[in-house]
Order: sequence, then C-alpha cells, then structure tokens
Amino acid sequence: MRLLTPLKTLSRLLTPTAKIIDGKKISADIQNGIKEEINGWVAAGHKRPALRAILVGDDPASCTYVNKKMIASREVGIDSDTVRLPSTISQEDLVKKIEELNNDNNIDGILIQLPVPDHINEREICNAVHVDKDVDGFHVTNIGKLVANQDTFIPATSLAVIELIRIIGIDTFGKRAVVCGRSKNVGLPIFQMLHADYRNELPGLEATAIMCHRNTKPEDLVMYCQSADIIITATGVPGLIKPHMVKEGACIIDVGLTRITTPEGKSKLVGDADYEGCLARAGYITPAPGGVGPVTVAMLMKNTFKACKNFDRQRSNQK
Repeated sequence: MRLLTPLKTLSRLLTPTAKIIDGKKISADIQNGIKEEINGWVAAGHKRPALRAILVGDDPASCTYVNKKMIASREVGIDSDTVRLPSTISQEDLVKKIEELNNDNNIDGILIQLPVPDHINEREICNAVHVDKDVDGFHVTNIGKLVANQDTFIPATSLAVIELIRIIGIDTFGKRAVVCGRSKNVGLPIFQMLHADYRNELPGLEATAIMCHRNTKPEDLVMYCQSADIIITATGVPGLIKPHMVKEGACIIDVGLTRITTPEGKSKLVGDADYEGCLARAGYITPAPGGVGPVTVAMLMKNTFKACKNFDRQRSNQK
C-alpha cells in the first residue's frame, strides 16, 4: 500500500488539468457578432466597410495568410480584395500604390502583408499608410497613441491576446504577467496594454508586467516565469516555455508559431510552449495553431469596421 500513494500522486500530477482556450470557436463567435453589426450598419444606409491588402511577392506563407484574411473579411460583410505586386517593385512605386489607396474614399482599411522584400524599408512603408486607415496598427502615430493610452488601432495579434484574456475572464489586476518577446508589432503592444492604467481612454489591464527578450539570462527567464500568473510568449522559439517554468494554475497565451520537422520526418507547426507538458501545470493554455491565430483575423475585421465608423463620423462632422 505504501507504494500506491506516490504512484497515485504522480498520476494526478501528470493528468492534464489546463482548460484549453479554443481560439477557433472564440474567433467564430466574434466574427458572427461583427457580421450582425455590419449587416445592421449597411441596412441603416451606411457604406459597407472596405479593406485592401497589399501583397508584395509570392511568398507561400504570406499568400496563405492574406487569403485567410480576405475570406474572413468577405464572410463578415467587408468588401475585401488583395493588391498583388511583384517582389521587384521599387519602394517608390509601392508608396505610390499605397497613396492611391489612401486617397480612395471608398477604402477604409489598408494592410501591408509583412515581411516585404529586403530592398524595401518596412518602417517607411508602414508609415506610408494613412494613419486612419492603418488597421494593422503599425503606423508610428498609432503606436504613440497606444503608449499614451489613447484610442487607436491596436495591432491585431496583440489585440487578440488581450481579447482572449478578457473573454476568458482572467484576473489581471495586480497580477504578475511575463511577456516573452519585444517585437514592436506583438510583444511591445501586449506589454503596454497589460501594465497600463485602466482609467484611460484606452483601458489597460493593471498587471505587474515584465518583458523578457533574447538577452534575458535563461535563469532569469525561468525565475520570472515561475512567479507569473500569466505568461505570454511570442518568440518563435519552439519549446522555450517548459513545464518546470510554469506556476501551477497560470495562464499561457502562446503566440509563437514555428514549422519544424519531427523525428519521423513530418512537418509540424508548434508554439513556443511545450504544450503537452504544460497541460499538467497551467490553468489555461492556447494551442498552437488554433489559439491566438484565428482571433487575430477576427481583430483585423474589428479594426476595419472601426475605421469605417470613424470615417463616417468624420464625414458627418464636416456637414
């Protein structure tokens, strides 16, 4: 009988306890809500929201991502199309194309599918998009507004993470949150919203946030994660977050997505967290794929409809 107790304890510890956050279902619910809003908006006599994506080159992954965004946009009632340009296009000609869309009053939102070819300056291209049509939230003005807690367009992936935390009902007030990854389009906006004061035009989540990156010492990363109530990882480093780094009951939002080759020689997409191992430690966890990704697409739809309503208000104020 003495041997049974530790075995039973070990079995309990290895049993998955985390609630899996179903990004596909959450995204579907959000998109259904947006569709109803757009149908009501158009029925009331307003212009249908319009989105244009700019795709430079024919990178397979970029093509796949853009197609998914366009399909989802059309399904919710957004007039969507992709402007396909050759990878050899000059930066000057690309800017001219963006300016055409900026000046088209029928277009509400513009997104630049990243990455762009090496000869094109990504920051300058993102800033070429009209700030009010920047549904990706990459324009320096929108980034500045985010830091100042002003109403603005938030990058879709970052907004998806925050929406998931709110929808699930994770308590963030004074809680410890660790963000792994400091990219300007994902990690930094997430960090900003996590620690910001909720008493602002753009309400923050009031967490005690820590940002880790490639120069964070491995032992420090372990220490920070072990004390975290929420771990958000967006590094593209498979297996970065291991079970022993996770506080029991913590929430793990895994933004990372990397294609690897398994020992059997098969191709597989994985996140930053050791998903199977962390299931027995975490309270909530997103699968990768199927977690943050689908909600990111829904947030792009949300931003596009927001841009449309903003322009409608501007036109009304000018009358």
